[in-house]
Amino acid sequence: MPEERRPSGIRAYPSTNSGKRSEAPRGDWEIVLSGDLSDDHSELAGKLLEVPRRSRGTLFIDSSGGSVFSGLALASIIRLRGLDPLAVVAGECSSAAIIPFAACRRRFVTPHSTLLFHPMRWQSEEDVRMEEAAEWARYFKILEEDIDTLLTRMFPCDMSVIQKWTRPGRFVKGPELVEAGLAQMIDLFAGDLWSQVNRSAGP
Repeated sequence: MPEERRPSGIRAYPSTNSGKRSEAPRGDWEIVLSGDLSDDHSELAGKLLEVPRRSRGTLFIDSSGGSVFSGLALASIIRLRGLDPLAVVAGECSSAAIIPFAACRRRFVTPHSTLLFHPMRWQSEEDVRMEEAAEWARYFKILEEDIDTLLTRMFPCDMSVIQKWTRPGRFVKGPELVEAGLAQMIDLFAGDLWSQVNRSAGP
């Protein structure tokens, strides 16, 4: 699974709960995961820690990814705090951002959503000794296999699905993710998110 070190640009916006919001269940929270995931992901992690444990909410995602460790940390917070976000790929959900998306039990995409799966990559702007570079290469091979296994358990799906998309790397559109049984489809022209979710749930 992927690793890219990019400039910090993550932004989290909690719901202000101002005005009447009859569309969403009362008490639900809303957070946006936007921008690059970097090692400095404390803002979004803090927002996930502010919401009540074992609560439901909505997580809108538009991120090109970044640090695999940041993605793993966010997924761990979601799972270990017992949060049950309704995750929506509002634009892009690529690379390390796929990990917290997979950690959500309720996953939704639009026909226009895009997810980029690719092998893990490590970059360093610092000079490293050959021995250290060799150790990073060894460790990242282990980490890549570990993340692939984790994704198959969280989605859940067969390992062959993840490997087909990850190696050598593929852009996967929303409909293909739905066809694989890993998300549900919502439409930009069929009403708000919550009314569509309620209709799909049936009586």
